[in-house]
Amino acid sequence: MRIFKIIITLSFLSVLVGCATGSSIVTGKVKPAISPGEVKLYLDPPSRYDTIGIVEASSDVEFSTQAAQDRVINELKLQAAKIGANGVLLINTGFYGGPDETKTAKGKAISVIQE
Repeated sequence: MRIFKIIITLSFLSVLVGCATGSSIVTGKVKPAISPGEVKLYLDPPSRYDTIGIVEASSDVEFSTQAAQDRVINELKLQAAKIGANGVLLINTGFYGGPDETKTAKGKAISVIQE
């Protein structure tokens, strides 16, 4: 019985930790990398910004679509931070059902000049 509890606990933790994958395509001038915590998500464009590139991310949905969406947003910020963008202007998000449910998102990695 104890082994069963350990297996269930480890399975649950692996779901919570889950991972997301992402990528970036540079279309502008790359800046020095920053911390992902400094990257802000934008639904509407700020007043002035420069586009550095396009970032994309995806994550499998295990038990919670919200957890998968959170991982996707964090991955977008990570990819943007790597190329020096302090903002991500969200372009779209998606959900693909079927046996392998996946949350996806795409955005412009931007350098915000004025909000």
